[in-house]
Amino acid sequence: MTKTAIKFTGVSRHFESVRAVDDVELEIEEGEFFSLLGPSGSGKTTCLRLIAGFDQPTSGTVEIFGVDATDTPPYRRPVNTVFQDYALFPHLNVRENVAYGPMVRGDAKPERRRAADEALALVALGGYGDRRPSELSGGQRQRVALARALVMQPKVLLLDEPLGALDRKLREQMQGELKTLQRRLGIAFVFVTHDQAEALSMSDRVAVFNQGRIQQVGTPEEIYDRPQMPFVADFVGSSNVLPPEMVERLTGRSAPASLRPESIRIGSGRVSGVVVRKSFLGSATRIGVACEGAMLDVLLPKGSEVPATGAKVSLAWEADALHVMSGGDHG
Repeated sequence: MTKTAIKFTGVSRHFESVRAVDDVELEIEEGEFFSLLGPSGSGKTTCLRLIAGFDQPTSGTVEIFGVDATDTPPYRRPVNTVFQDYALFPHLNVRENVAYGPMVRGDAKPERRRAADEALALVALGGYGDRRPSELSGGQRQRVALARALVMQPKVLLLDEPLGALDRKLREQMQGELKTLQRRLGIAFVFVTHDQAEALSMSDRVAVFNQGRIQQVGTPEEIYDRPQMPFVADFVGSSNVLPPEMVERLTGRSAPASLRPESIRIGSGRVSGVVVRKSFLGSATRIGVACEGAMLDVLLPKGSEVPATGAKVSLAWEADALHVMSGGDHG
């Protein structure tokens, strides 16, 4: 039976009048790749710091594997953190960087050298122990930071936007490597990111944050295809959010609805408008259509006929592509 690795109960963190985290309820399971997704200032990094013990909640409790850890110092928690800037010691070689934690813990030199080499092998850096961080690429330094966290054998690994400094191609490569590593280790990874594609591609579940509150928790498919609130629909995948008045005309229900750009096709439909912009994206072309009541983005696959700017078009989609949302945004 799966255990709950992390549990937030009514957790808030206020900085004077700023509610960085506001009454958050959250459970993360053992062995789960869980992403905290949201824009800057939404509360996701503060939640990570509360798990790590670098910060304490104003109210509420943080449990780690069923134990109230709210007042437990960071070094006594079974978690470790990988930071965005890696925080490697430039005067130490790679092996010494990885072995730093075991050294502080008091492990004997042969033991910590062996543990460091095993951790480096785990992240595909066997044989790099004698190099300095300055001799490594950005992706290799990221792996050293991972090895330094994993050498302490945490039950939960916290990752604070660790891929933020990498270029796009390397980011995509490291996303796959991180997910493979998490499955091999079988421990919970808690991953903070503002990148929607990153969260969707790597996670078992995602919590979407905005203004200190969780807007929705679900699988990537649930978050993308069935957003509960307009903020989630707009932030995750840039969906079209149709206003209640327009949705009522189309469905008889007065509520906002989400409609993904890739679900819309040009053809005989119930909505018409004028093409006001278009952008070539390589594998597709995005056009903006000004309709009565809303501006709709449409994603046309490569090879499709693309109407000219100013052309009148009719838009259609399958009935189940229009997802009527029940929730209103918090904040």
